[in-house]
Amino acid sequence: MCRRVLYALCIVGMVAMAFMLAGKVYAGDSDDKKPGDDKKPEVVHDCRYDPDNGGASNGAFPSDDVFRPLIADPKQPQFFAIWQSTTKRSNGTSANIGSVALGENFGFYTKRYGCDGVQVSLLTGVFSQFNLDEPNAELINTDFNVGVPVTWRLENWSARVRYYHQSSHVGDEFLLNHPGFNVVTYTYEEVEAILSYDYKWARMYAGGGVLVHREPAWIDRNRVQWGFDVRLPSIASKLGPVFERMRVIPVLAADFKALEELDWIINTNLLAGIELSRPDSFRRFRVMFNYYHGFNPYGQFISQKIESFGIGAYFLF
Repeated sequence: MCRRVLYALCIVGMVAMAFMLAGKVYAGDSDDKKPGDDKKPEVVHDCRYDPDNGGASNGAFPSDDVFRPLIADPKQPQFFAIWQSTTKRSNGTSANIGSVALGENFGFYTKRYGCDGVQVSLLTGVFSQFNLDEPNAELINTDFNVGVPVTWRLENWSARVRYYHQSSHVGDEFLLNHPGFNVVTYTYEEVEAILSYDYKWARMYAGGGVLVHREPAWIDRNRVQWGFDVRLPSIASKLGPVFERMRVIPVLAADFKALEELDWIINTNLLAGIELSRPDSFRRFRVMFNYYHGFNPYGQFISQKIESFGIGAYFLF
């Protein structure tokens, strides 16, 4: 219980720090400015979230992408720290789980006009879970992802096709505390395709994947995925002077997956919260409440039915 409180306080502390930084970003503003110095911050065009703007952009190492990341996908490469109260549906036992992720899509080359065009990137992701009820917060599992996504956009339509590898590794502390656990080699390569459509504040998507190589070999190959996210207009003007030059956007997202291996039972992940950003930066910070119902999405625990809810901090670059 104490560890759970400390973890939650850590997340709250990060949120408070973001609020304080929001007020200090423009600390250089003063009353002794010269006429004409008070200029609005430059607005950057991020095609992931503002696909209606942007000029021609061809070349290496683009700062954004033409496809918006899947906000509610548990395996979206990104940076986050989440606390969750997780219950095993098989026996009703529960635990406080800390999940962290380190990852990103790094753009190598893009060819586009405005936000319409194509991009080739590299994805990397590390997803780890820790049992916060244990004295040393034992490491349960870590999934490693690496691959190549190719993304495309034409007006409101966008798509992502990627080939990636995942390997899963059970933590040493977990194995010491669970001597009867049967460790197997769990690794695969998958080809995945997602088609997305933007409509006003909402984005809907659907697609699926096929395993082209997997260990153990008896794992079924196919899965389907669909979902949506809604990003409402900024409410910063209603929150006082601290947020005068910030964007505070309410966010709601849902992701659904069904795997052939698990008899096509739907796994549901729901997120709701707020996103903070500045008009002159690609960086975004989200505080999101989450609810998950389905099979464990991580590693060798994929056949374990769970239900969880919690809160997390998400960092986007």
